[in-house]
Amino acid sequence: MRVIGTAGHVDHGKSTLIEALTGVHPDRLKEEREREMTIDLGFAWLTLPGGEEIGIVDVPGHRDFIENMLAGIGGIDAALFVIAADEGVMPQTREHLAILNLLQIAGGVIALTKIDLVDDPGWLDLVEEDVRKALSDTVLESAPIVRVSARKKIGLDVLAQTLAEALAAKPERVDLGRPRLPVDRVFTIAGFGTVVTGTLSDGCLKIGDEIEILPRMLPGRIRGLQTHKRKEEKAVPGSRTAINISSVTVDQIRRGDVIALPGSYQPTRRIDVRFHLLPEVNQSLQHNAFVKLFIGSSEVLARVRLLGLEELLPGTDAWLQLELEDAVVAVRGDRYILRRPSPGETLGGGIIVDPFPNRRHKRFSEETLNRLEALGRGSPDEILTQILNASGILTLSQAIERSGLEVETARQVINVLFENGDLIFLEEANPKESSLSMESLVASRGFWEKQVTQILNNLLVFHQEFPLKKGIGREELKSRLKLPARHFNVLIRKLAQQGKLVESGPRLSLPGHQVRFSAQQELAIQRLKHQFDASPYSPPSVKECQAEVGVEVYEALVDSGQFVQVSPEVVYSQDTYQKMVAELKEFILKEGSVSAAQARDHFNTSRKYALALLEYLDNISVTIRQGDVRRLKRLDC
Repeated sequence: MRVIGTAGHVDHGKSTLIEALTGVHPDRLKEEREREMTIDLGFAWLTLPGGEEIGIVDVPGHRDFIENMLAGIGGIDAALFVIAADEGVMPQTREHLAILNLLQIAGGVIALTKIDLVDDPGWLDLVEEDVRKALSDTVLESAPIVRVSARKKIGLDVLAQTLAEALAAKPERVDLGRPRLPVDRVFTIAGFGTVVTGTLSDGCLKIGDEIEILPRMLPGRIRGLQTHKRKEEKAVPGSRTAINISSVTVDQIRRGDVIALPGSYQPTRRIDVRFHLLPEVNQSLQHNAFVKLFIGSSEVLARVRLLGLEELLPGTDAWLQLELEDAVVAVRGDRYILRRPSPGETLGGGIIVDPFPNRRHKRFSEETLNRLEALGRGSPDEILTQILNASGILTLSQAIERSGLEVETARQVINVLFENGDLIFLEEANPKESSLSMESLVASRGFWEKQVTQILNNLLVFHQEFPLKKGIGREELKSRLKLPARHFNVLIRKLAQQGKLVESGPRLSLPGHQVRFSAQQELAIQRLKHQFDASPYSPPSVKECQAEVGVEVYEALVDSGQFVQVSPEVVYSQDTYQKMVAELKEFILKEGSVSAAQARDHFNTSRKYALALLEYLDNISVTIRQGDVRRLKRLDC
């Protein structure tokens, strides 16, 4: 399936030509018919001489509606560029041409219309010569020119044949397995409900598919599909597609939204781009300027962060980071346009190189500029590596999506990077021997080595600062590293498997780390243990222990399991604790339950000590309280 789009100055006969070619007048609004001017996008379809059916997007030519034009022109395969023979090249002719050039809509046909209004054939030759000059050094430089008259039906067959030849030279749209449809119209049909239209790319959609409406993250389901008012079971890449969506109302969707399969795309509010400022703009582009971003069928306000320059002069290029007021769906390699909001002016455009930068860049960072250069010109392996270096840990599906590579190409690159040691699989011991999920986590070697160094340095510094602690708490280390839980856990697990750190419950330590007490501390510990031996069931309180040996030494004794603290005030030696638990379990098995008073009397201690132990056993699910007594909940403690 192919789609062409019209372009050209207002009143040069675009809609009239489409009606003459197709029998369908694309102007659907009452105001458009009354004013004889296209205001919004119009749609039609045409069967070419070879039998191929193509879609047509008719766009407004008037400068007041240039932004409506941008909503429809991005998804086309070729342009039908319309220039009236009686007027020649006009202001919007040049602006539309600049937009096609920025979007790299390579190829098309020039329709020199209204030739019935020109009596002098020499004049037509002059107009064609002027057109050729305007097309020089643009994507339409070699496009054929066909002289036509829509009203007199002159040259229409030649135009249709020329369109067929232009499209025949273009490759079919690629099925990447991740369909997306930028919405350009939303309406309702009685008895059917909500319908959206757009040009489908990057994959197929089928009736019954569960979908996601982005960036709103709304779920829906495809109830019906049409292409050129013909019902279809399946829509293919490149087709003008109408989707009847269930479970969604018309006021929940708007132009610019994207229909996709759940989880296949993520919205973004920050993008890195290469930008060309048109030579004819009125002034240079300044850092922090507000602009309108047009991508797909969406239009959002954005703030420009100019990288590496203080200002961008007309006719030159630069790297920009765009901070968006609303989220959009963007893929590496997508083309875009920027316009000045007021007064309205097309500034330029370019290509997205990173739709998910993980932070605001320092404006004059050489590292950032070098990375963007690599992304802009890189080979597939360089692109994937840069994406992973910048993003950290990603799933395979996220890495492929952000790279903008075809799935099969990306898989081949991933295999090469893994074999060369440049790609680390974080969850599989040997990914070549297991069936890889697209949700498998991966990282570049550079990012992995950086994280390993950071983790091991944190452990080393912690051991130096707290030599009497068994290790750092998992949650504390995760907080220091500022990593999501899943990413942190896979890093720790892989390092533990490699023997680079030791997991001991909630504590992490370096291999070989041991708590060692000084001779003076050992003496204090022995004195404390004698006190515990002298009164095992009524031992010193937590505060008394800390006063005897010091807080750090006391915490090390608890951390190593030599003492068991059962409440903020009560602590037992490990041997005594184990003995008391065993005797309580035996008591309950014999008597059926135990009360705090019975435990107190059994151990000849005070209620404070007995109750603290019983409540601790409740908390760790050894016992369960029923009224004033405890019964056994489990027997394996």
